[in-house]
Amino acid sequence: MKTILVTGAAGGIGTQLRRELAGKYRLRLSDLRPIKPLAEGESFLRADITRLGDLLRATKGVDAVVHLGGYSVEGRWEDIHPANIVGCYNTFEAARRNGVRRVLFASSNHAVGFYRRDEIIDHRVMPRPDSRYGVAKAFGEALGRLYADKYGLEVFCMRIGNVNPAPLDKRRLSIWISPRDMAQLVSIGIEHPEIRFEVVYGVSDNARSWYDNANALRLGYQPQDDSEIYAEAVLARERPGDARAETFQGGAFVIEEVIPNPAPLPRAARLAKRVTPGKKPKKAKKK
Repeated sequence: MKTILVTGAAGGIGTQLRRELAGKYRLRLSDLRPIKPLAEGESFLRADITRLGDLLRATKGVDAVVHLGGYSVEGRWEDIHPANIVGCYNTFEAARRNGVRRVLFASSNHAVGFYRRDEIIDHRVMPRPDSRYGVAKAFGEALGRLYADKYGLEVFCMRIGNVNPAPLDKRRLSIWISPRDMAQLVSIGIEHPEIRFEVVYGVSDNARSWYDNANALRLGYQPQDDSEIYAEAVLARERPGDARAETFQGGAFVIEEVIPNPAPLPRAARLAKRVTPGKKPKKAKKK
C-alpha cells in the first residue's frame, strides 16, 4: 500500500479526501493545526510549508505528495506569498531532494478566472488569473512544469472548482466537484503510469461546465456526478450579483480587492502631517 503525504490536510478538501481515500492508501497528514482523531492508516506530522526543513521531514519515504496546503482565498500579497509561493516551492523542492517522483498540485479555477462564462476552455489555454491567489496557482503550475522538465518529476495539476457534497450557488453549478469524483481524480494522479506533466480540471460531469475536460477523460477520469440535480433548488434562492463578477468564470474574485497595509511614513513625514495651520513643521533630528 502506497504512503501518500497530504499537505493542508486539516482543510475542507483534505478532510473530505480523507474519508474517500480511507483504506486505499496510508495517509500521512500534515498541517499547522493538529488533526484528531486519526483513522486507521492515518498518521499526523505537524509541518509549516513555509519551512523547507519541515517539508523535507514530511516527504521522506512517501510515494506521492498531494499538495493542498496554502492560503485558500484571495488576500494580501504578504499573506499569499509565504504560503502559496514559498510553500509551493518548498513542496516541490523537498519532493525532489527526497526522491518522491509524483506530486499532485491543487491548482484552482482562479488560475483561469478571467475567461468569460460564455467560453468553453480546456487545459491548453493560457493562464488568466483573477486575483493574487490565482496568480499563485498559475505560479504553482509553472513551477510544476519546471520540475517535470528539469528534474523528471511527474506532476499532476488539478484546477479545482469547488469540492462540496452539493453546489452552493449558481456559479458553483458550473465548477462543482463531488468528494467522490475528487477522490477519483486524485487516485488517477497517484496511480496513472504515464503522467509526466498534466493539467486537468477538478470538476464533476456538470451540464453547465465551462471546461472541456478531455485531458482528464483521456487519463481515465469517469466522473459520477452532475450538479444539475441541484440546479432548481440553487437557482430558486439565487439573487442578482455584480454584473462584472457574473461575466467572468472567477466570480467575485475578479472584483475583490485587497488594500495592502500602508507602509509606515518616515519620521519627517509623520511630523509634517502633525503641523497645524500657521505653524512651521518641526525639523527631524539627525541620528
